[in-house]
Amino acid sequence: MTMIQATNLCKEFRIKKSADVSLKNVKSLFFPEYTIFYAVKNLSFSIQRGEKVAFLGANGAGKSTAIKMLTGILYPTSGDILVNGLIPWKERSKLSYNIGIVFGQRSQLWAYLPAKDTYQLISKIYGLSESRYKQRLEEIAEVLKITNIIEIPVNQLSLGQRMRCEIAATLLHRPDILFLDEPTIGIDINTKMAIRNYLNILSEQEGTTILLTSHDIADIEQVCNKVIILNEGKKIIDQSLDSIKEHYIKVKRIILKTQDEIKTLEITGVKIVDTLSTTVTLEVDNQTISTQKVIGILLSRYSVSDISIVDPPLEEIIQNIFNRQDSRHAF
Repeated sequence: MTMIQATNLCKEFRIKKSADVSLKNVKSLFFPEYTIFYAVKNLSFSIQRGEKVAFLGANGAGKSTAIKMLTGILYPTSGDILVNGLIPWKERSKLSYNIGIVFGQRSQLWAYLPAKDTYQLISKIYGLSESRYKQRLEEIAEVLKITNIIEIPVNQLSLGQRMRCEIAATLLHRPDILFLDEPTIGIDINTKMAIRNYLNILSEQEGTTILLTSHDIADIEQVCNKVIILNEGKKIIDQSLDSIKEHYIKVKRIILKTQDEIKTLEITGVKIVDTLSTTVTLEVDNQTISTQKVIGILLSRYSVSDISIVDPPLEEIIQNIFNRQDSRHAF
């Protein structure tokens, strides 16, 4: 089932041209000229029920603008959007019962009151019965480990505690679609892990569809199974995470533990990138030589106690995708 469908989506902003105030330019005060800036241009994609999608791009790529259109905060200049069968900017009230939104740098909790007070208000807004509200809050509080802090005023909580409470507030009404904009920004590793684990639980057990933007690559690797990458408002990648790794990984890394000292290698397409005691990390250019062939050579030359193959970090893969786009624009 398609939960989000965007077709040829565009959002333009008119920016007033600056002009020197002089007699020659008096006309510009009454009849200003504008330039058109496209924050999003001809963006099309679809997201199915239960998918966990990373929405990536550099600052200014159009991610936040696109999310604001998908949630009905902004209306598009042109193009079509359906979110759970609804047109966001026309049916925003209905849509609010189907979606949940978390902006990492904005709060929906009242700062000087305990989070539980905000939760009670939210339950009334969404028409939850008292029993349904209590049951749902108990479930969320247990998983996110906030049972002991929802009675404390929000402004007395740490950032990590507040973010867990923010996510709880978003999930009280069981949204079908969850929009997360930098949900783990600035918080500690334990809280990040708790949030990531719960997002996976929501997708697997409740079929929640997740659209996530984050500069923390670990969020993407541990939560998402699909990636959409924007550059200058345009879509450049829309693939599964596994497919991206398959198509864009041109090197593999071999971590080798051996009793022998390895200072140099005379294998074309292989280089040493790190050495720590008896552990050596090698980088293999698969366009020159296969990883399997390299392993065969290593096993024949050295006394190997352990060997493992790893992909390069996802951050490097995504950076390579952007570099390819930049090189295309240069010609």
